[in-house]
Amino acid sequence: MNEQQHLDTLTDIKRMMEKSTRFISLSGLSGVIAGVAALAGGFVGYWLIKDYYYQWDVLGNHAYNALFHLKVKLVAIALAILVVAIGSGCVLTWRRARRNGEAIWDGVARKVLINLAIPLAAGGIFVLGSLYNDIPVLVAPACLIFYGLALVNASKYTLSDIRYLGLVEILLGALNLFAVGYGLYFWVVGFGIMHIVYGTSMWMKYERKQ
Repeated sequence: MNEQQHLDTLTDIKRMMEKSTRFISLSGLSGVIAGVAALAGGFVGYWLIKDYYYQWDVLGNHAYNALFHLKVKLVAIALAILVVAIGSGCVLTWRRARRNGEAIWDGVARKVLINLAIPLAAGGIFVLGSLYNDIPVLVAPACLIFYGLALVNASKYTLSDIRYLGLVEILLGALNLFAVGYGLYFWVVGFGIMHIVYGTSMWMKYERKQ
């Protein structure tokens, strides 16, 4: 057995070990789709907020019901983005796993899901509490920080690139706490632009050769 064969064998062993301990079928394209959806949602949200303040400042037409309806619309946009992100992620990841002959649902995938779900659930409760207590300025930074914590927590069982995205999200959320009036902009950067950058990088690194 020559040196090249030894290297090939070690590569195969490493690949098998990764498959048994890490979920490596994540699709980079799903990150791009999630980012585009977040940018579109941010654009719509910006115009809704702008129209609300126009009605308030220029026309003097401000009421509690208007603010409540604005919150409902923004929450609906966020949920729509979440559905698009999760749906595209599931479909594209399933397609990639099937193409590579890998299992989409096993013990490692369950660990990824659990480690994602715990910080996300805590963040969801925090966001609902902020809205209930009429502190909407904390929603955007909370979303970024808890989402980043979820990614870092799950990165132990999937591609390490996820960890870096999580750290960036946490940093953006922390900065947003000191500039709460710009939550929508931080939200767009974190969930829109960073997802597109991350997804493109993942596709070029892991999927383009395939």
